[in-house]
Amino acid sequence: MSTFLPYLINWMQTYGYPALWLSTFLAAVGLPLPTALVLLAAGAFATLGDFNIVVLIAVTWTASVCGDNVGYWLGRRFGGPILLWLARPRKVRLLSEKTLERGNEYFRARGMTAIFLTRFLFAALGGVVNLVAGAERYSYRRYLLCDMSGDLINVVIPLVLGYIFGVSWEAVGAIISGISVFALALLVAVVLGVYLVRLVRRTQKMKQEETEQTGVGEGDATKSLPDVPIVPRTSFDSGHNTVDSLPL
Repeated sequence: MSTFLPYLINWMQTYGYPALWLSTFLAAVGLPLPTALVLLAAGAFATLGDFNIVVLIAVTWTASVCGDNVGYWLGRRFGGPILLWLARPRKVRLLSEKTLERGNEYFRARGMTAIFLTRFLFAALGGVVNLVAGAERYSYRRYLLCDMSGDLINVVIPLVLGYIFGVSWEAVGAIISGISVFALALLVAVVLGVYLVRLVRRTQKMKQEETEQTGVGEGDATKSLPDVPIVPRTSFDSGHNTVDSLPL
């Protein structure tokens, strides 16, 4: 469980929906907050009557969409400098260099799919994908469509699970955390596998092109040999004129 989780839950219990909206918003912008666990707890509190599950979905969904859009427009306006600043080595880092690289590569390889899946399945890459999508000036309509649909799944699943399981939400949270780690590791393995396959294919293609060029070169060298003309030459043998066909 995250260190911030008890503080976020207490804050949510004290200030209600505004605190939940703000924490969800900040997590969507890119702060490393355990949003899924907070939503599980909120769903469990809704079972006790502290919150309304429908209002929880509306509040957290709007907060997630707004936070993601802040990241997108920051990337669109200051994408390059922000990504360079995040990649610099420092004592306290909001995002690791590997996370930045994975998010960048994943977005450029998948586009819409990357935006949609990083809302809930690969949430650790969501902040980076938002910045990269803005920096690449990706279509805002497509981004908003993928973002809103993905965020809806992102808030509905933990809220409903917390509502169903009630006091057992912490055990469910541990399972979800394990699934998220496994999914992220699987994504990294897939990306590396695709990269290696492309690298092997590229190497084979280069060797094939070199072989073809070498074969063509040898054929051209053979064809470029000039034809030797045959001209007559007069020679004298035993007093008789004979004509021999000798090459010049």
